[in-house]
Amino acid sequence: MRVAIVRKPIKNMYLRIKPPNADIVISAPQRMSQSAIERFVTERKPWIERAQRSMRQARDAQLNAQRAQNGNIGDTGASANPPAFVWTDEAKARAQRNIESQLPVLLAKWGPIVGRTPTHITLRLMSSRWGSCTPKTGRIRLNLQLGLMAPRFLEYVLVHEMTHLWENGHGEGFQRRMSAYLPQWRQLRRDINRQVVL
Repeated sequence: MRVAIVRKPIKNMYLRIKPPNADIVISAPQRMSQSAIERFVTERKPWIERAQRSMRQARDAQLNAQRAQNGNIGDTGASANPPAFVWTDEAKARAQRNIESQLPVLLAKWGPIVGRTPTHITLRLMSSRWGSCTPKTGRIRLNLQLGLMAPRFLEYVLVHEMTHLWENGHGEGFQRRMSAYLPQWRQLRRDINRQVVL
C-alpha cells in the first residue's frame, strides 16, 4: 500500500483518499514517528481499501458517462483500459457557457452573504483542484470542468473560494464561516471529492 506522507505543524494525524486515482495521503505532525504512522494506516486498512474501491468505481462510471455525453465512446467492446475523457473545443465551450450563465446569479446571491466579491474570475482547466483564490488581489480561478457537473458543485466551489477572500487557510476561521454560509458544505466537499478531475 503506497502512502504519501506530508509533515505539517499540526497536532493530529489526518487521512485522505485523494481523487481521481484514490491515492492515500497522510498529514502527520512533524515529530510523529514512522512506526506511529504505519500503525495508523494499518489499523484503517479495511476502510482505506473500501474507500479506494468506491472512489475508483465512481471515477470509472463518471468517465464512461462523460464519454457518452461527448460522443467519445469509440469501441463498444469491453476494455480493461477504456480511453480517457478528451476535452474537445465543443466541450470546453459548453462548460464555459454553463459557468458564465450561472455566475451572475451566484455572485448576486453570495456576495451579500459572504460580504466580499472577487475582483476577477478566470475559468481554466485545472488538473488537481476545483478552484483557487489569491486573497491579496481578490482573483478567483475556477476549474472549467465545473461547467459539466451538477450546479451545486459550482456553487460550493465559488463559496469556498469567496470565503478565502476572508480566510487564507482552512483553519477554524474558514470552517466557521463556511458553516455559517453553507451549512452542508462538508457533505458537498465529500461529494465533489468523489468526482474525477479531468
